[in-house]
Amino acid sequence: MDMIVTPTPRLQGTIGALSSKNYTTRYLLVAALAEGTSTIHFPAHSEDSDAMRRCIQDLGATLVEDDQKAVITGFGSHPSDVKELNVGNAGAVLRFLMGIAALCPDVTFVNTYPDSLGKRPHDDLITALGQIGVEVEHENGRLPITIRGGQAKGGSIKVSGAVSSQYLSSLLFLTPMLKEDSEITVIDDLKSKVVIGQTLEVLEQAGIVIHASEDYMHFRIPGNQVYQAKTYTVQGDYPGSAAILAAASVTESDVTVERLPVKSKQGERAVVDVLQMMEVPLTHENDIVHIRGNGKLKAVEFDGDAATDAVLAMVAAAVFAEGTSRFYNVENLRYKECDRITDYLNELRKAGARVEEKQAEIIVHGRPEGVEGGVEINAHYDHRVIMALTIVGLRSKAPLRIKDAHHVAKSYPHFFDHMKTLGAKLEWV
Repeated sequence: MDMIVTPTPRLQGTIGALSSKNYTTRYLLVAALAEGTSTIHFPAHSEDSDAMRRCIQDLGATLVEDDQKAVITGFGSHPSDVKELNVGNAGAVLRFLMGIAALCPDVTFVNTYPDSLGKRPHDDLITALGQIGVEVEHENGRLPITIRGGQAKGGSIKVSGAVSSQYLSSLLFLTPMLKEDSEITVIDDLKSKVVIGQTLEVLEQAGIVIHASEDYMHFRIPGNQVYQAKTYTVQGDYPGSAAILAAASVTESDVTVERLPVKSKQGERAVVDVLQMMEVPLTHENDIVHIRGNGKLKAVEFDGDAATDAVLAMVAAAVFAEGTSRFYNVENLRYKECDRITDYLNELRKAGARVEEKQAEIIVHGRPEGVEGGVEINAHYDHRVIMALTIVGLRSKAPLRIKDAHHVAKSYPHFFDHMKTLGAKLEWV
């Protein structure tokens, strides 16, 4: 389905932030790896987190859920002998479970999104798994991928973090369960280090001991560890809320978003700091962000590596800022559901934005007067692109039609409902 975004001069109201997708997928996984029953309060519901729900049940976990919580009885270190797993279009779920599949005899991850996840490479994780005795069949590093496990042994592992931190997270979930101790050394570089901080936080809560160097480039993991059944509470989601906050910033607004912890390890929390740097009138106290927008913004320069999933929303805000903004160190945006640099900027240009790209940079020449709009744009099946283009539509002179906007459900199924609650003029077609 397509979404028509009609220019909307004012947003007003209060919403609660959706629950964090990143934390939900990690809590679901560690609960499944525990021996016993865990409870997760306020888990996120999105295509990604639902993919993790589906896969851990296929692997032998039981899950009972109501509106407030999920109760999971785990399979521990003995997942079921399942032949196929379907992660949908969820790259993080695929990569986390490629590690866990090393505990199974023979699992094939099927390719149901050939034009999106099916195009994304996983070579670095495949290479790392090979170092601990896991045989992997693949199509040039891409899906379908078959893991022949059961023989994994701890030891010395080298993994590249240059493309994604998810490969390292996958190994951190797996190696504590192996009989032998392990050492992981990150080579090349490590993108999105802040997300590794989230993985380590969740592992510690699950009773797992990992000795990490301060720069997250070297890890010592004792073997023979057992995940403990625990109770978890999922915090509000900054990546999704970044789009709401940016929308409030580019319009006349009086918008409050609740459940956004002031002290959070989510790197995308930086969206609050960036909007303040752009001189957006806002306060952030008691886990509540309150924006009284006047539609006036100043250009900004920002290192986007630690806040990858908020960059597109910040770029959308910068489209209307006075001056030239620069978002740098963002090459890993190219390896997401689509190329979030080239593909996204092409669509912004159609709408009338003045943008440039380099291999690892996005440069935005702001247009405080607004953009023309009045075009149909392709969101490339990417939830972050859909949300960011919606922000642009609010300040376009004519409506934008966003193709296949229903794919926003990958991370934020209620995004358009929340935007309508705040007064955005939106219509499904």
